[in-house]
Amino acid sequence: MASIEKFNDHCWTDVVPESDLKLYSGWRRETFVGPHPALLAIDLYDLVYRGGPLPPAELNERHPNTCGVFAHRAIAPTKKLLAAARRAGIPIFFCTQETRPNNRPAGAVSTRRKRAVPVDGYAIYHEFAVEAEDIVIWKQRASIFQGTPLSSHLSLLGVQSLIVCGESTSGCVRASVVDGYSSGFHVSVVEECTYDRAELTHKVNLFDMHHKYADVMHIDEVLAHLGSMGLARAAE
Repeated sequence: MASIEKFNDHCWTDVVPESDLKLYSGWRRETFVGPHPALLAIDLYDLVYRGGPLPPAELNERHPNTCGVFAHRAIAPTKKLLAAARRAGIPIFFCTQETRPNNRPAGAVSTRRKRAVPVDGYAIYHEFAVEAEDIVIWKQRASIFQGTPLSSHLSLLGVQSLIVCGESTSGCVRASVVDGYSSGFHVSVVEECTYDRAELTHKVNLFDMHHKYADVMHIDEVLAHLGSMGLARAAE
């Protein structure tokens, strides 16, 4: 749990002016991971890691959908998050784009992106092994909730809150967070495990979600919470 005094102790402090922080002072609160959580790993697919850990602007001509260095620097903390979630015994949901033939009418797409996307790019990236007990959601829109069985799965499992990681902060992560909050879940977003193609977009969207829909938390805070859950589970 983070105190009210540290509410804005996050990556956006160098881009959000003090005057704007004051405008949103009425949203400050203690932040925490809610009860009975599940982990949502949003769009950790191969496409966004292509080209290696370089600035996306340098890779854009060859790999127009990559998040480059921003994706690669999130690999290590995301692996720690997944491992901690497994030790804690909480449900883990991955999601990626639906690629099977005849799955949608023309124009039913996640975003208004105009450049073609190679279908093989939607496999979950090799650094993140999907294990037998994990669930993979195939989606057609930005949100993991939209038109998928996720809500019924969460209800079946007794999930009351969500921990979110993945990409992109401004796109599928944001859409999933808003839908999760609107569905009545307490939502926590792990700062070091989310990313976008541009740092400004990433930071501003985290700032906005933090004040309106989610608790943006540092990886160490979330790992500590999951660690306590794992200890309690081991003691049962």
